[in-house]
Amino acid sequence: QLQASGGGLVQTGGSLRLACAASGYINSAFFLGWFRQASGTEREFVSAISLGNGRTHYAESVKGRFTISKDDLKDTVYLQMNSLKPEDTATYYCAARLGGSVYFHQGYSVWGQGTLVTVSS
Repeated sequence: QLQASGGGLVQTGGSLRLACAASGYINSAFFLGWFRQASGTEREFVSAISLGNGRTHYAESVKGRFTISKDDLKDTVYLQMNSLKPEDTATYYCAARLGGSVYFHQGYSVWGQGTLVTVSS
């Protein structure tokens, strides 16, 4: 299973760190991704990391502002979000998949519950 946490209310330009704790059969063969969904929009890719070699992927909209990382001892993946903008407001979800493209939410087999991030202007 996946357990996401760390959302909250922050002002424009502020920072938040999301965490996704993995348990069960999720191992180094998996990719873990972050997606977000704002009200009335489709779920969109934010970032992903290989739990094996640590290779990272980012959406263009967050490159240079967000950093994904993993702590193997804690079985946790983090999403450090800096320079937050009102358009980053959304519910953020972490999810895991074994293979295929990390950019599409289809194919992720395990999803955590969402954590709400609200960026005020």
